[in-house]
Amino acid sequence: MTRVAVVHGPNLGRLGEREPAVYGAVTLDELNHALISWGKGHDVAVEAHQSNAEGSLIDFLEGGVGRLDGAVLNPGALAHYGLALRDCIAALPYPVVEVHLTNVFQRERFRHRLVLAPVVAGQITGMGPLGYRLALEALLERLSGGWPRLSGQNVQGEGGGRP
Repeated sequence: MTRVAVVHGPNLGRLGEREPAVYGAVTLDELNHALISWGKGHDVAVEAHQSNAEGSLIDFLEGGVGRLDGAVLNPGALAHYGLALRDCIAALPYPVVEVHLTNVFQRERFRHRLVLAPVVAGQITGMGPLGYRLALEALLERLSGGWPRLSGQNVQGEGGGRP
């Protein structure tokens, strides 16, 4: 059975309550339940983790070495300045797909800089809660070897995506 984590960063513990006009009405518990249920139907063990602290997210991801096959990560605001998280992902032996509920490129300018981009296996933004499931599907495709490398793809800066 494939084992993956869905990791939620700062402020995502308040999904459904915090700015529902921006982030939607689905709670973190509802989202996690849906993803875990989806995983069971696809022979994938999905575990969920949320923390408001960058160090805790790093500890969790590093603790997944030898236990996880991959991860889906919504780093929240750490996407814009989480350099320690970036370095952690670059050193992981498993792929990480970054997901954002909103389209960060249609929001404030400071959100346009995504420091994890060079080291994640891919990104999905602006698809709401559906983005998490799409990220899981993309991750599974990557793990099965069915995610072809596109010509011209940046290989040098692409960490966190071994096999």
